[in-house]
Amino acid sequence: MDDIQLCKEISRLKKELQKLIALPEKEKSNEEKQREEELVQQIHKLVETRDFLVDDVEFERLREREEDKEMAEFLQSKLSKSYLQKATPVKEKKMTSRGQQTSAPYMTKTGLTLLKECCGFTCSIM
Repeated sequence: MDDIQLCKEISRLKKELQKLIALPEKEKSNEEKQREEELVQQIHKLVETRDFLVDDVEFERLREREEDKEMAEFLQSKLSKSYLQKATPVKEKKMTSRGQQTSAPYMTKTGLTLLKECCGFTCSIM
C-alpha cells in the first residue's frame, strides 16, 4: 500500500470511528464498542506503516543528497585537476623562446613560417 492509499484508508476509518464516538457511551452496544476499539487499532497500525514509509523516503532523500554532494566534490576535484593540467602547458608555451619553438619536432611548419621565424621577412631568399 502506498502513501496515498494509506491516507485514504486512514480517512475512511476515522470517519467511521467519528460516527461511533458521536454516540453516547450508554447507548453503544457491545459490538459498537468492540468495533470502535478495532478501528482505533487499525488506524494506529496504518499510521505506523505510513510513518515508516515517510521515514524511509526521508532517509532516501538524505542519502541521495549526500551522494549528490560527494559526486559534486568528486567532479569538482577532477575538473580542478584537469584544468590545472591543461593550464600548465599553455603557460609553458607562452614562456618558451623562439628557438625552442622552432626546434620542437612535433610542429609542422610551412616554408613561409620557417623564414619568418628565421630572420623575419627581410631574408634574401624571399
